[in-house]
Amino acid sequence: MQTIRTTEASAHIGQRVRLTGWLHNLRQMGGISFVVLRDGWGIIQAVTENPADLAALAGVGLESVIELAGVVVQTPQAPGGVELHQPQVALITPVTETPPIPLRKRRVKAGLPTLLDHAIVANRQPQRKAVFKLAAGVMAGFRHTLNGRHFTEIQTPKLVASPTESGANVFELNYFGRPAYLAQSPQFYKQIMVGVFERVYEIGPVFRTAPHDTTHHTNEYVSLDVEFGFIENHFTVMALLREALCVMRENVIRITLSHPRNPFSQTAV
Repeated sequence: MQTIRTTEASAHIGQRVRLTGWLHNLRQMGGISFVVLRDGWGIIQAVTENPADLAALAGVGLESVIELAGVVVQTPQAPGGVELHQPQVALITPVTETPPIPLRKRRVKAGLPTLLDHAIVANRQPQRKAVFKLAAGVMAGFRHTLNGRHFTEIQTPKLVASPTESGANVFELNYFGRPAYLAQSPQFYKQIMVGVFERVYEIGPVFRTAPHDTTHHTNEYVSLDVEFGFIENHFTVMALLREALCVMRENVIRITLSHPRNPFSQTAV
């Protein structure tokens, strides 16, 4: 029996498969029970009318780690258009505590302090997880464009001896008895590496002591930086920027459309 991801289930209609993940939801409606498993890619539900099939879940809570096996059946109304019949559930790691945030809800209504304190659980919620997935798609599109243009990806120091750019405040820290700063920008190092590779880029964090409640940069953000030489004019830069943005946009659209249920829609799980 093959172990698959939730997003691969539609390619195994009529076959018995195995999945591993977290118990996202357990619904009992009359004589029918629905077990919803969530893995790193999506969700899938199993349906049974036999209470004995769910004996392994007795006394455990949501977010327990489980193994779920069953026959894949095409069902248009199910998440992703498929569900599992004749399920067999095995408990891997039980959870007895109630999750601090209800992950099966469409939207998380908890405040920011709660989300940060319980990020290990909160970020599992499909809508919040989708934000990370989209960010990964944006960075992948950026890399794909520049790699195709023969750029070299570099990683520059984040502890520097002096501010990189004027006009922006820096975070100062003690570096073995000497002052150092968190990098505001990789600009200085990018310019150095243009003399080595001609075309370079970096995806990495930068830090600025600008308050969050202003129109300035946030304290810490991920910067997508490009530097290249032998530029004819500003149209050369604009053409590269346009190409990168188009590929990044296409990646975001592809990720959104490939999701079984759009996490930003009202019908999301």
